[in-house]
Amino acid sequence: MPYIERDGVKLYYEVQGAGPAILLSHGYSSTSQMWRGQAGPLSAGHKVIAWDMRGHGQSDSPGDQTLYSEAHTVADMAAILDACGADDAVIGGLSLGGYMSMAFHVAHPTRTRALMLFDTGPGYKNPRAREGWNETAFKRAERLEDRGLDALGSGAEVRIAQHRSAAGLANAARGMLAQFDSRIIESLEHIAVPTLVLVGANDAPFLGATDYMTAKIPGARRVTIPDAGHSANIDQPEAFNEAVLAFLASLG
Repeated sequence: MPYIERDGVKLYYEVQGAGPAILLSHGYSSTSQMWRGQAGPLSAGHKVIAWDMRGHGQSDSPGDQTLYSEAHTVADMAAILDACGADDAVIGGLSLGGYMSMAFHVAHPTRTRALMLFDTGPGYKNPRAREGWNETAFKRAERLEDRGLDALGSGAEVRIAQHRSAAGLANAARGMLAQFDSRIIESLEHIAVPTLVLVGANDAPFLGATDYMTAKIPGARRVTIPDAGHSANIDQPEAFNEAVLAFLASLG
């Protein structure tokens, strides 16, 4: 169970396979365990790296709220790639992990070989819409503080997660799930790497965002997974893996 330490925070990650690197980032309140159905198939020809964001799973949950942010998350991703000896990688993620993958591309375009955006969105240009999203994030934090890990419920992603700290997840909701500007959505038309945009057909809240990203990102490839919701990789792993492997093969 390898860890790295960045600025005093220990971060858990797993590596499987060898070859060009793929970095997979989980959704909010999930962990690296959500990718266990992908690690094997994708590692036949690739080095698959999955990790736990700070506040999640086996990674540390610092008590200082300022240690949770988009910038910290992107720096964590870069540090994990460094630890794995990867100069660049296919950067992929689901939900919050997809958003952070786009943020990584903004900060490190030359380290981003390609993007894979699963069941995710690019944020908002409209400040009022962003405030609505953040209000939901802050309420999630409050529920975690009031009820502990029981506040997570029993969804597919939660059932396979291995969380240790409700306080860490609350801090992550306020600092990482919440959004504070429109830089990511405004970066879409400047993405110049191959991009897969994938969504579950039943993931209603993110269908519009998927349409938007596909239209704005030059050359983006869109895939819809039938009979799948917000955890398309868990709901329909075979169809999900087939789509991802086809995209990876197209990279040459």
